[in-house]
Amino acid sequence: MKLTENGDMAAMSGRLDATTQPRPPAGLARNLLFLREEELRLAQDLLFFGYRDFTAGADRILEQMGMGRAHHRVLHFVGRAPGITVGDLLAILAITKQSLGRTLQPLMAQGYVEQRPGRLDKRQRLLFLTESGRALELRVFEAQRAWVQRAYREAGPEAVEGFRRVMRGLMGPEARSQFEALERARPPGSGIAGGGPGSGR
Repeated sequence: MKLTENGDMAAMSGRLDATTQPRPPAGLARNLLFLREEELRLAQDLLFFGYRDFTAGADRILEQMGMGRAHHRVLHFVGRAPGITVGDLLAILAITKQSLGRTLQPLMAQGYVEQRPGRLDKRQRLLFLTESGRALELRVFEAQRAWVQRAYREAGPEAVEGFRRVMRGLMGPEARSQFEALERARPPGSGIAGGGPGSGR
């Protein structure tokens, strides 16, 4: 085809550019809308339904023992950081001493958690799971482990990393600092922390 008019040349150039330029990823248009209200409401829905089913198995085990999620949180963080101080646990859970007492006292009375004085400062109260406490925490963990493993396998490594970044982004500065302290306290290759994340009472 002989092109003699500038308009014809421009039209042909446009067609060539359209076929030779790389197209944006298929999901780009959706990604550009991720801050719209409906997308944020979708995120709320995902968090609600995901958390509901993630906690369901653990809830059933705890309910049979007359316990709830408050007890689970104590078991989890004392298990993750053996020797955690009462003060650090209060900070992580963001609850009052009275609320923690109502949860912690039954766990201690039933032999799941024990309290020891600090080595250097006897005024410190350090918390540890007993053998029964570790067995209970593991039983509850196993009710959730398979759930997370399935979701991770289905999503793939890139999605898992993205999920971790989003969850870190949802944390405020204090929560992120507490999370990072727990990670630093955990020995390499271990699922359980080796010591408390701080030294407060």
